Amino acid sequence: MALQSQPIVWPGRPYPLGSTWDGEGVNFALYSEHAEKVELCLFDGPGKREMLRVTLPEQTDMVWHGYLPEARPGQVYGYRVYGPYAPEQGHRFNHHKLLLDPYGKQVQGTIQWSDAHFGYKLGHKQEDLSFDRRDDAAGMPKNRVIDSAFTWGTDMPPRIPWHETLIYELHVKGFTMCHPEVPAHLRGTYAGLATAPVIEHFTRLGVTSIELMPVHSFVDDRQLVERGLRNYWGYNSIGFFAPEPRYLASGSITEFKTMVKILHSAGLEVILDVVYNHTAEGNHLGPTLSLKGIDNSAYYRLVPDNMRYYKDYTGTGNTLNMQHPRVLQLIMDSLRYWVLEMHVDGFRFDLAATLARELHEVNRLGAFLDIIHQDPVLSQVKLIAEPWDLGEGGYQVGNFPVGWAEWNDRYRDTLRSYWKGDEGCVGDLAYRMTGSSDLYAHSGRRPYASVNFITAHDGFTLQDLVSYNEKHNEANGENNRDGTDNNRSWNCGAEGPTDSPDIQALRGKQKRNLLATLLLSQGVPMIYGGDPIGQTQTGNNNAYCQDNAISWVNWDVSQQDRDLLAFVQRMINLRKRHAVLHRRRFFQGRPIKGANVKDVLWLKPNGQEISEDDWRDPGVRCLGMFLSGQGLDETDERGRKLSDETFLVLLNAYHEDVPFTLPEFHPGARWSAWMDTSREGGLRPAETHDASAAYPLQARSLVVLMERRGNGGNGKREESNEAAS
Repeated sequence: MALQSQPIVWPGRPYPLGSTWDGEGVNFALYSEHAEKVELCLFDGPGKREMLRVTLPEQTDMVWHGYLPEARPGQVYGYRVYGPYAPEQGHRFNHHKLLLDPYGKQVQGTIQWSDAHFGYKLGHKQEDLSFDRRDDAAGMPKNRVIDSAFTWGTDMPPRIPWHETLIYELHVKGFTMCHPEVPAHLRGTYAGLATAPVIEHFTRLGVTSIELMPVHSFVDDRQLVERGLRNYWGYNSIGFFAPEPRYLASGSITEFKTMVKILHSAGLEVILDVVYNHTAEGNHLGPTLSLKGIDNSAYYRLVPDNMRYYKDYTGTGNTLNMQHPRVLQLIMDSLRYWVLEMHVDGFRFDLAATLARELHEVNRLGAFLDIIHQDPVLSQVKLIAEPWDLGEGGYQVGNFPVGWAEWNDRYRDTLRSYWKGDEGCVGDLAYRMTGSSDLYAHSGRRPYASVNFITAHDGFTLQDLVSYNEKHNEANGENNRDGTDNNRSWNCGAEGPTDSPDIQALRGKQKRNLLATLLLSQGVPMIYGGDPIGQTQTGNNNAYCQDNAISWVNWDVSQQDRDLLAFVQRMINLRKRHAVLHRRRFFQGRPIKGANVKDVLWLKPNGQEISEDDWRDPGVRCLGMFLSGQGLDETDERGRKLSDETFLVLLNAYHEDVPFTLPEFHPGARWSAWMDTSREGGLRPAETHDASAAYPLQARSLVVLMERRGNGGNGKREESNEAAS
């Protein structure tokens, strides 16, 4: 709906910011500290023709505002902001450029790149000497006024406890684009994720929380479009309140809400990967799309002695100015909107170290972290940091405060190195598998502060991790220069696809080794969507621009991939059933009251405890982890003391078999082998082994055993239940 004649304009209110339909009209409010005038531009329904310009009549506390009693939901709009164009002073106002509303709740259309999107004339050496007067509205996306009404009914957040959380990271489009059971018109959309076949995949797999790669509205970089590519991942935000429109099958943001409601009804949480550290406007030579033209010097961090240039801690050209209270407000308002209005359950913050920077250094008590901690809404949802950025001192793994979990890249690197056979890994491996107490215990945090992962969107998929020694990013058009060279991968004997049955079998075993270790480790496991069914990107470890079959999950799976999926389901089920595999507290490494053995014990192949010299021996690549079910020292929500089965996990990254002597801590005890990754699918026939006997631990394999005492009892029933699962 678009107004057809000069509308009535009332003063309106400075709050809330953005466009707000109140049932009678629409209030528009835009913050700009240095603007001299703000025009609201109204467009026809398709957003092709600018119908009217309305000068916002009031400015209150640096907020420009006006109320249009005749405006209705569906009205398409943008802004033109007048002020000085003086880049050397940090000001880049240019009213010839249509600007997106930073608080806009819906974006319509996509950018059609041209030189007109830049505030200066391209080709000039100094952009402050070449003011560009071309109008870019025809090629700009616009905002649309929404009606926020939605029937949530009895929707409630699942509130999965941290120690029971299992995250599945995926891309909204790529996960369903090739799914044969998702209706064609819903593939690649929010609605597609909410279809029954996809929900069934989530629930049968056993994950608890779906982490969506960026869904804030974003733009495709011009240089990618000119190469025939797109910004597939979406780490190029331009609107922190609006769901990305390319994932809307219906064109209405209620589709996103419906997706959340359906996922909640299946007991699944929704976590958003959010990018608040930078925007799509780039550096001083970048386009003028929103914040740069609204108030550049307020919204972005500029070089103090030369404000033409931007501080760039993100590698993208700009950094949002977290020192400015209105920028903090923008981010906090956005986060609360997604929790209160869209009902999401948490956030993963891209390059979160940038958000914690004060003057320059990363500050653990920075304003952003402090505000989050005291906020009654945001402090109660899941908060996950990517705890680094590209600036000096930006690597902050282990340094975020209580209440935050972190992507633990030390876990990723250690597990990859260990299973490909590198020396000197076992000491670090023990820390990573027990929750990384060396990183998190000192600040009073728990094992679930560590989000453990082997693979994520950035880097090799699991299949590629065991299939390629080198990256193969030629399709990105950058001569294979992009993407990391530090992959810690091993191709198992051939680069890429192979017909060799032996190499295929070894790759399958390595995938089982990595996934089993992940799901047996303390902390929060994160699995990358597609890994459980053998997804490959043909060796591309930086597929950010591949909106095609390279990145889309292939649901035409082989029998080997089906076996891998079944293996992952069994391992997740094992983890869920046993509290000793997802503890709420760190191990103490000593006997707990009522138990005659340590809560965790590390063993060498002769069945004896590993010594200090053994930990320092770089050649050690085989060890056992004993987990005492009696040593939990934890209670359930009603205060009842927890106990569990006792487990023995044997890990062998050697290229040769190792006979492993099984320990005997209780007279007459035996060990039941539940899973062995050297077997196809990880399954073993029902068999038990005497304590003090040698278990035939195969080369490059992992084994899970349960202790059995007496005549069987609970152990027999447990074994039957586990096998049936």
